[in-house]
Amino acid sequence: MSDEIFSIDLKAQYLSIQPEVDAAIARVFASGQFILGAEVEAFEREFAEACGVSHAVGVDSGTSAIQLSLLACSVGAGDEVITVSNTAVATVTAIELTGAKPVLVDVHPQTLTLDPSKLEGSLTSRTRAVVPVHLFGCPADLNPILDFARTHGLFVVEDCAQAHGATYHGKPVGGWGHLSAFSFYPTKNLGAYGDGGAVLTNDSALAERVRLLRQYGWDGNRISQQKGMNTRLDEMQAAILRVKLRHLDQWNDRRRELAALYKSLLMPLVFSEANPPKKRERLTLPVEPPETHHVYHQFVVRHPQRDALRNYLLEHGIHTQIHYPVPIHLQPAYRDLAVPLPVTESAADQILSLPLYPELRNEDVEKVCQTIHNFDS
Repeated sequence: MSDEIFSIDLKAQYLSIQPEVDAAIARVFASGQFILGAEVEAFEREFAEACGVSHAVGVDSGTSAIQLSLLACSVGAGDEVITVSNTAVATVTAIELTGAKPVLVDVHPQTLTLDPSKLEGSLTSRTRAVVPVHLFGCPADLNPILDFARTHGLFVVEDCAQAHGATYHGKPVGGWGHLSAFSFYPTKNLGAYGDGGAVLTNDSALAERVRLLRQYGWDGNRISQQKGMNTRLDEMQAAILRVKLRHLDQWNDRRRELAALYKSLLMPLVFSEANPPKKRERLTLPVEPPETHHVYHQFVVRHPQRDALRNYLLEHGIHTQIHYPVPIHLQPAYRDLAVPLPVTESAADQILSLPLYPELRNEDVEKVCQTIHNFDS
């Protein structure tokens, strides 16, 4: 139907910046340089500056960014890395690619990010690192996580794949841990037109290890000083990301405007003593802790009748997504990691990602909200 509202519209974003993107692509073709050239170097410099860190290393994906970050910290076989289960499977995959074992902990019931109070119970003599995930654009509560890591001599690798431009206590995510990993998958707040990622750090030695690891351990003479792999960011994606980086703050501001509109229109459906539920329990809206600047990679609500609500919205031409329908520890490939995670499991049955992207119109948000009101009336 012509009046459908989609979860995301990457074509609309491209059309809004088409001349800039086309010029960047043409510049790469004209240069004849397609791997680790001037565009990657420039993007690394510009992205590091935008995130307030000293070093950025472009890689081929967010998965590789986490893997290389951990390998740079000498995490490997026999080690354990603590993270969460309600995240993209890439977080856990990257840990396992190092040879280490992921250890999953539960999340805070409001933010659905790693609950620092759960760390102590998962600590063993083999624990080497913690990977907090800044979920849906909301930073994890980093200070207690960092305190725990310092106390026990652990590395912290921030998973920033969904949080480009988010801040914690006024400082951008990506510069709090020893290293941080970003994804530039096309749907991200800062997305390439293909795969891409980056590792950020303020530690020069760790940055150099990552640079060696991403390309066979080569030095300037293409001699392998250590064992590495091929996880390079290509020139084309770097050039496109340089264009998009100039628009990131504006796009994030628009995401926040749309999120505020959603909240204002859906607030009457939220359960409170002053607004008790009538026929059923009501909606739960995303929270933004006061110490954070949320960039709403997704606008995720919770509803006890999630599947019925989702079907109702689709019947009215409104597309939604679920991030993530099955926690990692309950998926067939990862049953060996299964532990009781009641908050994670409860949330997975209720979460629903409503349409949200910078080009979405206010009237589209109004239609989504009115349809949810109709469902809940």
